[in-house]
Amino acid sequence: MIRISNISSRWGRLILNTTTSHSGSSCVRNNTNNVVAGSANGITSTPCRYDPSSLIRTFSTSIVEPDFEEENTVVQDEPSSAESEMERKLRPSEVVKELDRHIVGQGNAKKAVAIALRNRWRRRQLPKELMKEVTPRNVLMIGPTGCGKTEVARRMAALGDAPFIKVEATKFTEVGYHGRDVDQIIRDLMDISMILTRKRWTDALREQAKEIVEERILDLLTGPAGSDGGNRGRESFRDMLSKGLLDAQEIEVEVPESSGDKSNNVFTIGESSNNPNVVAMSDFLNKIANGNNGNGRKGNGGSSERKTLAIRDARNVLLQAEIDRMLEQVDLKKEAVAAVEESGIVFIDEIDKICTSRDFSTRSADASAEGVQRDLLPLVEGTTINTKYGNVNTDYILFVASGAFHAVKPSDMLPELQGRLPIRVELNGLTEDDMYRILTEPVANLVRQQVELISTEGVTLSFEDDAVREIARMAALLNKTIENIGARRLHTVMERIMEELSFEAAELEPGTTLTVNKELVQKRLSEVMVKSDVSKYIL
Repeated sequence: MIRISNISSRWGRLILNTTTSHSGSSCVRNNTNNVVAGSANGITSTPCRYDPSSLIRTFSTSIVEPDFEEENTVVQDEPSSAESEMERKLRPSEVVKELDRHIVGQGNAKKAVAIALRNRWRRRQLPKELMKEVTPRNVLMIGPTGCGKTEVARRMAALGDAPFIKVEATKFTEVGYHGRDVDQIIRDLMDISMILTRKRWTDALREQAKEIVEERILDLLTGPAGSDGGNRGRESFRDMLSKGLLDAQEIEVEVPESSGDKSNNVFTIGESSNNPNVVAMSDFLNKIANGNNGNGRKGNGGSSERKTLAIRDARNVLLQAEIDRMLEQVDLKKEAVAAVEESGIVFIDEIDKICTSRDFSTRSADASAEGVQRDLLPLVEGTTINTKYGNVNTDYILFVASGAFHAVKPSDMLPELQGRLPIRVELNGLTEDDMYRILTEPVANLVRQQVELISTEGVTLSFEDDAVREIARMAALLNKTIENIGARRLHTVMERIMEELSFEAAELEPGTTLTVNKELVQKRLSEVMVKSDVSKYIL
């Protein structure tokens, strides 16, 4: 077992000499935009290959260009293969084709959301003066429960790789009452956008960070690159490192103490975490308390610790620290805010539950009813919401609302809110044929899920076509006689049929074959049908 220490200091002096010879003073970033790893992570290295300008084309489809420019050179976005691929994916025909892989029927709803997605892309191609005038056409989906309203919106957001949030309208209360107000929708959407933005940049920087970490580990093992003989030895170690032969060997590294606890916040100012000024001040004070001088470099009193780790563990620790250092050069907040403002999608479910009938006798003073509709008006129309990441303009956020509208009608909504949801799509209830298609056509249909689950026990499960049709018939019949819960009824029926088979599968010999036929389906569901007939006469 190898134990190497006191090498980082020698390497640090060498790096300072190489960097000062170019710029005249030790620095984190020289005039050619090369970033030099400082002592923030406890180990210094050669000038980093991190060139932010090289990443601009990676994100040519994003709204905001990174604020990195080489000296006397203006870097401009150019069409890339990623952009052309995104353009192809957002064609309405491609969107509908992708939705067909997961959702049965509801062609009108699929076309509506496909056009809405394409219009988002079209708007970004317009001249700036015209782009400001084009606002999204919000959608209202009307249909019974379990017909696919939520699934359509969720799959739509996944296609566009856009910040997406689904909220229940009944969870919010009118401003002035105890509870959550509708502004929290945008704040939650911003949190999601920050996570997506950070993940996107992390994936783009990971390969460059891996190269830097590999060089650092080689520096600890062999010392700085020097003579030809040293370089040959270094390459030998590099080959062993890539093959994993050195993973069990230990090296001593310095890592920030906060790397294992991201929630180590010493200072918390005020009670509100949505004020950007308060959040910025708290972050600054926490950086000072943790020994960070505010510019991404550790000060003399930086809280770091020396650890002896196996190379397999040290690689992950150093990789995360290097990625965090690189991300300090990126304005994640600015890009996340732009992503929400230009591409954000808000899905408001159960909007009919905050409506009351026009009939005077049925009006109520519920704090979650018309008051919430009034609060939604400026949000849907366009306003500015104060979040901890900055102000967010909702003018161009796409809102998709849905509801069953059994007890009320869409016309019972406030007229102003009706006008802000101009596209109305009615989704059809599911028939017996739709139930059968749901069981067989989607990529991850229920039949396939059960077959794959049982196969983990080494048992083969098969469904006869007559059995699948009988399941669809029973589910449709139960929806008519008891309560119409749409496709969710299939889960109830399927679990009832699979109850005994799932229980016994673990005890069977590997290679056993189980077959679900029509007789088994009728036997397992006979009790359910009898109970449903009797339940109608119980007071």
